[in-house]
Amino acid sequence: MKPLTVLKALASQKSLTSRQHLPTRVTVLSAAALLVALAAPAASAHPGGAAPARIPFTQATVTATATPGTYEIAWQAPGVRHVTVEAGGRTVAGGGSAGRVTVTGLPAGADRQWFDLVPDHGRGLHLADRLVKLDGAVNFRDAGGYRTTDGHWVKMGEVYRSDSLDRLTDADLAKLRRLGIRTDYDLRMASERAAAPDRVPAGTTYVVADVLAGSGTFTAMPTTESEAVTMMTEGEKFMVSGDTAQAAYRQVFAGAVGGDGVLFHCTAGKDRTGWANAALLTALGVPRETVMADYLASNDYRAAANAAALASMPPAQAKVYKPLLDVRAAYLNSGFDEVREKFSSFRTYEKRALGLSPAELRTLKAELLV
Repeated sequence: MKPLTVLKALASQKSLTSRQHLPTRVTVLSAAALLVALAAPAASAHPGGAAPARIPFTQATVTATATPGTYEIAWQAPGVRHVTVEAGGRTVAGGGSAGRVTVTGLPAGADRQWFDLVPDHGRGLHLADRLVKLDGAVNFRDAGGYRTTDGHWVKMGEVYRSDSLDRLTDADLAKLRRLGIRTDYDLRMASERAAAPDRVPAGTTYVVADVLAGSGTFTAMPTTESEAVTMMTEGEKFMVSGDTAQAAYRQVFAGAVGGDGVLFHCTAGKDRTGWANAALLTALGVPRETVMADYLASNDYRAAANAAALASMPPAQAKVYKPLLDVRAAYLNSGFDEVREKFSSFRTYEKRALGLSPAELRTLKAELLV
């Protein structure tokens, strides 16, 4: 595993327990940007009047290995002399300002193994592997665990993203109930929902937030590879400016403001879900490079499933179909281009399309950032 990577993932259901969850890149601040972040005032005051301690970590990841109960933890915390790694209330490892340790012998059956990274000064981090291992889904992951440009971190364990939920097992449902999934936003079309109805834990609120909602997007199959690429880029634009898309994402963001245990998903967990998470992370202040890495990670999580689908087709058909299975930087960039073209700025998009007032945006950040 490379020191500057986060988010590589298991690509098929069978691999969830047999392959290492590899990470992908996280943005590293330049020295100048780091100085700005360290000098920036805290977003809120401590009840006693003093500013809360800043988080010194510029990078931190937890990665489950192929060996049950074994994890790799990596971090960078400039200016810190020592970092203690705790799990289950006990110290399991430690290191200096930059470290990479392997922790073994932890409970293999835990829903998620959480770690506390405690620096000798400043505020610590509470992290787990981003992937939530399920028998019936391959792309179920935590939306958090990322650093913002101003030195905050997106909390883990609050918002989740996923592919289809129709194949979840009873054990999966029990795990999601224990994880506190309270609201499930289904971004799929009516035909998808009818063919593969969601399975959600008892007590979870199910909300239809149909992004495409009867539009012509993604309804006719392309006949050439270039047509497939165009379909994906045009579809991404619709997710930004289409009326039904804006209405659907307003529902999701309204649920995220002041709520926890929020889950949103589509069929593959990469396009409609990908834009939802890209918009959320951008609104929270996560840098574009990190947003892109999170988006592109679906290629890794879904690699085996996609390869199997393509292998079942004649080569000519597979060539046309592959762009539909991929996520590509050009797809997400077309969405951000649409934001600039139709809304001038992302903040205007937040207000007009997502319905986020300045007060609601502050609430969202207060709920999801540390």
